[in-house]
Amino acid sequence: MKVFRSLAAAMAAIAVCAAAQAEPVTLSGVKYEDASELRGAKLQLNGAGVRYKAVFKVYTAGLYLPKKASTPEEVLAMPGAKRLSITMLREIDSAELGKLFSRGMEDNMDRTAFSKLIPGVVRMSQIFSDHKKLNPGESFMIDWVPGTGAIVTVKGVAQGEPFKEPEFFNALLRIWLGPSPADWKLKDALLGKAG
Repeated sequence: MKVFRSLAAAMAAIAVCAAAQAEPVTLSGVKYEDASELRGAKLQLNGAGVRYKAVFKVYTAGLYLPKKASTPEEVLAMPGAKRLSITMLREIDSAELGKLFSRGMEDNMDRTAFSKLIPGVVRMSQIFSDHKKLNPGESFMIDWVPGTGAIVTVKGVAQGEPFKEPEFFNALLRIWLGPSPADWKLKDALLGKAG
């Protein structure tokens, strides 16, 4: 009888843990599933949060990784596929967004490293300039696919050739996870430290 109770308690604990892990996160009406798949690689939601500009909500972001990570260093060094998914909460001029990304990369790297990535930065800015604007509810993803590179998908459509250099993808992630992030609260949320 004692063994049965212990087994039942263990099964209940496992069921509670599984249910807790399978819960999607909803932020400002945007749902981030607990798990995602990227070209056959299973990813899990590491964290998700809202980007604020002053008091205004600009977008939500969710970071998917092969396994949980709590520091920027762990995220950047982790092998395997990765995904950053962003959904707009307000209309934004895409060219302006491209410029902000460029500035965010530059603010989180030394000048020499950044100068090596300038061709990719220019191409990234062009991708967003081509879209004119992003409306509330529209999204884009930045995926890292090992052996392929970084793929930028805007409104469900992959944009041009992948960015081959891992350094470029990591420079993009540093916009949100670097020493001078776009939003400190969002950085903590992406690292699973929601407060």
